[in-house]
Amino acid sequence: MARILIIDDERSVRSSLRETLEFEDYEVDEAVDGIEGWEKIQQGNFDLVFCDIKMPRMDGMELLAQVQKNMPELPVLMISGHGTIENAIEATRLGAFDFISKPPDLNRLLITVRNALEKKNLVTETKVLKQKVYKTQAILGDSPAIIKIKETIDRVAPTDARILITGENGTGKELVARWIHEKSQRSKGPLIEVNCAAIPHELIESELFGHEKGAFTSAVKQRIGKFEQAQGGTLFLDEIGDMPLAAQAKVLRALQENKITRVGGEKDITVDVRIVAATNKDLVKEIDQNNFRLDLYHRLSVIIIHVPSLNARKDDIPTLADQFVKTICTDYNVPAKAISTAAHERLKAYNWTGNIRELRNVVERLVILSGPTITEQDVLQYASPLGLGADYSTDLPREATNLPQDVLDPSIFTDFQSFKDQAEKVFIEYKLKENQWNVAKTAELIGIQRSHLYNKMDKFQLKHKKEEA
Repeated sequence: MARILIIDDERSVRSSLRETLEFEDYEVDEAVDGIEGWEKIQQGNFDLVFCDIKMPRMDGMELLAQVQKNMPELPVLMISGHGTIENAIEATRLGAFDFISKPPDLNRLLITVRNALEKKNLVTETKVLKQKVYKTQAILGDSPAIIKIKETIDRVAPTDARILITGENGTGKELVARWIHEKSQRSKGPLIEVNCAAIPHELIESELFGHEKGAFTSAVKQRIGKFEQAQGGTLFLDEIGDMPLAAQAKVLRALQENKITRVGGEKDITVDVRIVAATNKDLVKEIDQNNFRLDLYHRLSVIIIHVPSLNARKDDIPTLADQFVKTICTDYNVPAKAISTAAHERLKAYNWTGNIRELRNVVERLVILSGPTITEQDVLQYASPLGLGADYSTDLPREATNLPQDVLDPSIFTDFQSFKDQAEKVFIEYKLKENQWNVAKTAELIGIQRSHLYNKMDKFQLKHKKEEA
């Protein structure tokens, strides 16, 4: 039932409106002037406000301004016995949903109320959906390294300093970048992300700087690049270590002069963006090997934030796992599950080569396959994507994988690393076959970067038979 507040210094008007609205099953409250009305608005959860213009102490226009400043989603219907076009225009300019003259036409009044409530519901639903889609997850954990990262973000985010985020794949570098943007003075501007490793080298300049029509064969129309799209906001250059040297030179110029030129264009375009970059590579080594420009490194690394691996912050694993369970159960619309203390300890003992991304995948698997409480035995049985527990007691479905019976027999391996490499190879090859060797689709489904999957394929010499031929 919608709650409506009537603010008017005339008792007869309040009584008449209350009677009409209550007959339509609305819950109604009253206030005799703007001061009392504002106090009730702050205390109550109203869906709509009727407000007179001429009132003692605080008039309707003043109250409307207060509502728009503090609760812009709350619709306000202005009513007045001295209605003029000027009053209606001024009320609309200040944000009123509509203006109604006294005495109101009841049919028009009820239609206006219905429209105002429907708009409020749409605004609320849109806000909830945007929060679901765009909400930046919290940086979870209380380890010293995470506390230091949070403190650094709080200190550097309000500035325009360029930031380089380092760390292994899956550690949460993108999340750190999002929080830097959220807490910056550019938070109302766009956050544009570019994965430098996922863009072919010959296309990256067009992606970053845009191109003019006819700049190359497939340039059938003008394209706005990521630098221009990020105008007034933040440009996040992920996997900056994979950017080709030619593009690095143009990025350096953009940082030095705050200007870019589209591919095939001659005009300089002024850009105002903040650069946040991230890499899983050691850029100092890349510089020594002439794969990365030293001058660009110095431009990017005004502030360096290193995100530790999950193995370096294992005390945070129970907190992360509990949050993942809660989120996944909500997403799957299943009853909430708990993780036993022994299961937490078993997760902490695991070697997290894929970091937080791997932990989330494991927790998702545990939520799907375990009972109401995730136990230590569940972790032993399901932590590996191949279903192998720590005691290797679970047999693989050979029919499904089409693998020789002894391909992962623990007795044939002399050390853990060789067994782990073979398990990785088996899993990746199976998933590639399952997806008809579509590398992009496979990388997305198993939760790793496409470039990382290519590296794994090279390492394990995995090739489609057509390619071998």
